[in-house]
Amino acid sequence: MKRHFTGSLPLTLIVLALAFAPAALAQQEGPAPAPAPPPAAAPSPDAQPVAPATPAPAPLAAPALAAAPAPAPAKLELPVGTHLPLVLHNGISTRTAQVGDPVYFETLFPVMLNGKVIVPAGSYVSGEVTETKRPGRVKGKAELMLRLETLILPNAYMVSFAGSPSNASTGGTETTDAEGKVIGGSDKGSDAATIAKTTAAGAGIGGIAGAATGRPLTGIGIGAAAGAAAGLAAVLLTRGPEAELPRGTTLDAVLDRPLAFDADKINFTGPGQASTLPGPDNRETQRVKLNPF
Repeated sequence: MKRHFTGSLPLTLIVLALAFAPAALAQQEGPAPAPAPPPAAAPSPDAQPVAPATPAPAPLAAPALAAAPAPAPAKLELPVGTHLPLVLHNGISTRTAQVGDPVYFETLFPVMLNGKVIVPAGSYVSGEVTETKRPGRVKGKAELMLRLETLILPNAYMVSFAGSPSNASTGGTETTDAEGKVIGGSDKGSDAATIAKTTAAGAGIGGIAGAATGRPLTGIGIGAAAGAAAGLAAVLLTRGPEAELPRGTTLDAVLDRPLAFDADKINFTGPGQASTLPGPDNRETQRVKLNPF
């Protein structure tokens, strides 16, 4: 059967086209613009103006702290007048000593402070000769001056100090004065004995010679005078006794000023031990006499 279309179909197409036309137009034009903000309200004439906010100040940097100085080490101090008992390792004599010659001592006994060993026995002390004078032929005693300078402890810790020798035990007649000078002994008794001896010998010889000539008394007088002169000449031609500090001499070093030590260096647990040195021989003060007979 043959179909016939009426005029209603085109009308339907037109209606559909008009229905979809707004959507197609919106896709072509893009999104709708945002609505404009409402206008700001006008300020009221009675409103107070608001001051602008002040920015907060930046925090100040903390000042750099100065580096604290390192604390000074604690000190231990031996007072003035402290005695250090010493023994001499190298002998000294005014016969050969020169200014600047070294002297070497060792401590014999530990030095304590508040129950703590500060200077153990066996520590070393060094110094030098500062003055030397030989004895005179007529008068003047021998003199020897020492300066003690350095103390060396067994742990090799060294300190400088000033000490004067005192109470030297030399085996002879040497003495020490208040300044620490070692002074040789005197030989006046020996001088008188020498003159007396030569006088007696001269008198004997003169008496024998005088007896041979019949004048013994005259010979005795002449011989005695000659003997006395010879004895006096012998005394004048020889020096007095030298001042000597033999090896093994003991003495005390007396501190002239305080002696300070770093406390962390003093940690000795025992009294120490000194070397065994024999003492000096007992020496008799004598001149070397010239025998005129």
